[in-house]
This record gives sequence, C-alpha cells and structure tokens, in this order.
Amino acid sequence: MNNFIWHCPTKLIFGKDTIQNTGKEISILGKKKILIVTGGGSVKRNGIFDTVIKSIEKENIEFVELSKVQPNPLYALVEKGIDIVKQNNLDFILAVGGGSVIDTAKAISIGCCLDKGQDLWEDIFMKEGVNITKTLGVGVILTIPATGSEMSTSTVITNIKKGFKRGYNSILNYPVFSILDPEVCYSLPAYQTACGASDILAHLMERYFSNTKNVDVSDRLIEADMNTILNYGPLAYNNPNNYDYRAEVMLAGTMAHNNMLSLGRQQDWASHWLEHELSTMYNVAHGAGLSIIFPAWMKYCWKENKMRFYQFATRVMGINLSLENDERVVESAILKLELWYKSMGLPTRLKDIDVKDSKDFELMATRALSGERIFAGHFKQLDHQDIINIYNLAL
Repeated sequence: MNNFIWHCPTKLIFGKDTIQNTGKEISILGKKKILIVTGGGSVKRNGIFDTVIKSIEKENIEFVELSKVQPNPLYALVEKGIDIVKQNNLDFILAVGGGSVIDTAKAISIGCCLDKGQDLWEDIFMKEGVNITKTLGVGVILTIPATGSEMSTSTVITNIKKGFKRGYNSILNYPVFSILDPEVCYSLPAYQTACGASDILAHLMERYFSNTKNVDVSDRLIEADMNTILNYGPLAYNNPNNYDYRAEVMLAGTMAHNNMLSLGRQQDWASHWLEHELSTMYNVAHGAGLSIIFPAWMKYCWKENKMRFYQFATRVMGINLSLENDERVVESAILKLELWYKSMGLPTRLKDIDVKDSKDFELMATRALSGERIFAGHFKQLDHQDIINIYNLAL
C-alpha cells in the first residue's frame, strides 16, 4: 500500500426534500450574489429549479443564470460564465444538474481566480501537475448520478476550437456542499440512467485495476461499490420511480469518485483518456463511450496482471475459476460485463454508434497523448500503437 493524504471538504447533504435547504447552505457561507449554472432545461420542466429559487430568494440571495450546458461541456460556455461572474461581481457558483453542469461550474470557478496573464485552457487544462491557489467556490444540486463530480477533485471540459477534451484535478475543485435528493432522479430518461451507471462503474474499475500490492481494504470497498451498481443500475433503469434504487445508485456514484476508494493505490484512467477522444470525435455520451472502450481495454491488457483479473472475475462478476483455462475465465467476465451494458441499451462496439472503420484512430491516439502526456494508463502503460490497437478491438 502506498502512502497517501486524503482531504475531502465537501459537505454532503443526502435525502428527501433536501434541495429546499439550498438557500440556507449558501447563506451560511455569507454569499449574496451567485451564478446558477444549469443544463438544457429539464430542471425547469420538472420543478427542481423553482424549488431551488424559492429557497434562494427566501435568504435574499441575488442570482444570475447561465443555462444550456450540454453533455461533453464546452469551453466556450465556461468563458461566457467567467465574463458573467466578473461583470456582475458574483461571489459563488451553484450548479444545478449533472456532471457536465458541475464541471462547467468548477471550470468557471477556477477561471475567475487565475493570476494575471494565466490562460485557463493552455496553462491549466493542457498542462500536467499545475497547482491553482484559489477558486470562487461551488455548491451542487445533483440531478444525474454519474460522474461523481459532486464530491470530486476533477472537472472535464471539451474545447471544440482546439479539438480536445481535457480534465483538471485539484483539491480546490471539491464543491463546498453537495445536495443529493434521490427523488430528483425520477424524471431522468432511461438512457441517462444507463449512461450514469456505466460512468460510475468505470470510475470504480479505473481504481480497481491497479498493480499496487497489499490494498485489500480498498479492494473490498471497491468490489462492494461495483456489486452495488451492477445490481441497482438495471433496477433503477427498469423502475425509475423507486426511491431505494435511486438512492443506492446515487450514493454509489458519489463514493466511486470522491477518492476515498483510491487510498494507497495507483489508479489507471487509460480508458477515460481513450473515451475522451471518442466523445470528442463522435459526440457520444460519456457513459456510452465507456461501455465501448472498457471491454476492449480489458481484452488488450488483462495479461499484464492475470491475478487482478481473476479477482475481478470471481469477486465482482461471479465467474467460476474452474473453467478450462485462464483466457476462458477472463472472456466470461468480459462477456458478462458486456451483457450488463446491453441490458440497459448501451453500446459495446463502435459499430453500435455507426463507427465502421479505423480512419480516425491515428488522430485520436495522437490527441490522447498530446501536450505533456507520455503514455496512457498505469496498469499497462499504453503508447500510441497500443491505443490504436484498443480502438480496433472496439470496432
């Protein structure tokens, strides 16, 4: 087990009707003029936005809204948000939505507090290991369990002009508070529920497939969370108004990405890097891209640490090790995972999203290793050709 420091300052507020406390939480912080970031309008159609606004107005908090955040959130909207904050002298950001909304809010929060001469995209998102010293601060009303951004250090943004999708991690990206009310998930489309479950599982697998030895505590915790999402993801998909199913998925998503399950172990993240290029090139939903990439990554990388994959096969996927050979055990685990994706209507091959040839793979691999990146992943360090090979396996 590796040395570690874990510090998570996010105040987590979970349960029924908790969004009614939004204004009070902001008032406790002494904030009076805020930016509210929202998505495509669903929070207004389902009444969540009105509930939040009533709570805010009760505390005499002024607000300006930035709406129309889309999946694979765009850098151009981040720039617009930064301008709004500066022009209106706002002092806090409230994200009401899913991961794309939260990541947009985090990026705005960073961009408002950079040193003079710093460029948010070139100096923060495109460089490795850069430390920021200040953010404006973000509060969250989570509406889509998926990215775990409600209690994580990360933000991921797509820059269409530059042709890149990039993430930035900092302890200052942790939201000040996050409100999780499972009832707000009832109106989610089934496909969003499926993509969210896929994303949650991917966050767990990125941590689980590690070569670090003697990490049984976090192994067992990750396995419990993976089994939870494997069980309750399809249940929530098929029973959207069941509070208990939604609650299990929502908490599993938060636990998957708040870094508690990363303690003492090296993580991988190659599949996320490869998926970022997939969603940039083809505009596929992140969770759907991951359901395509992860099985291909597994097929390509499992021999790097066979025992890790046997453990996954038996403890998580319930595969019997008495099968005739090593490869059959792993094949059975991957097939069972693919069937899980398919049970919720997710793609498992590039052809499922109408990608029928490899003409873009060279460019995608080049972009995946652009900037200061030398290789992708740690379970197996993937070079340019490895990445192309994985994309080809996914066809």
